[in-house]
Amino acid sequence: MATFVLVHGAWAGSIVWKPIEERLRKAGHEVLRPTLTGLGERKHLATREVDLNTHIRDVLGVIDYEDLANFVLVGHSYGGMVVTGVADAIPDKISALVYLDAFVPENGQSLANLVPAGGPAPALESGSDWRVAPLPPETFGTPTPEVRAFFEKKTSPQPAGTMIQGVALTGGIDRVKRKTYIYCNVPSPTTFTQFYEKLKNRPGWTMHTLPCTHMAQNDMPNELTQMLLQAIP
Repeated sequence: MATFVLVHGAWAGSIVWKPIEERLRKAGHEVLRPTLTGLGERKHLATREVDLNTHIRDVLGVIDYEDLANFVLVGHSYGGMVVTGVADAIPDKISALVYLDAFVPENGQSLANLVPAGGPAPALESGSDWRVAPLPPETFGTPTPEVRAFFEKKTSPQPAGTMIQGVALTGGIDRVKRKTYIYCNVPSPTTFTQFYEKLKNRPGWTMHTLPCTHMAQNDMPNELTQMLLQAIP
């Protein structure tokens, strides 16, 4: 049995992982899917002080409190920023690191640094100087009715500090030997094409593609689950 820690992306909570949690548990594995401060069911905790370090500490706190070791850490989209910081802090506890159509920052880079020029860029909510409005679902391809309904009901603005603060890395993440990148290539290119192209020939990385939109948990849950199972050492 493996343990998976699933970290969600921007503007929504860990509920995005529910279809995958169900499948991983059915396959006999343990799953934790923390919701980051200020999002999802914790959106009432959003303040201008919440930043990327807050979210990294959220996940580190779950790992510490649950006494986890030898687990598979997975980050989706913005969650790639978070799991990078977590993996750098506790590399020896992580058996595998998986990025699902996610940002893969280097030291000092923020999400804002990594959005391609001319691409869809997050912007502040009208009338606010610290809340970033959710991008529309069409940003990530043609949404299914389920995805559209999810965006309308479950997303909320996100503190800007999470997107403009750079990640501080010390090199610990290099000790995580098993790394996987799953690239969702419909439509292509996307914001995340850059990471697939950068990493596909790098030693130590396993690369996958899924012919679906950015919301792979909804579009191709069975195929995504199989790729996550393949990441188990």
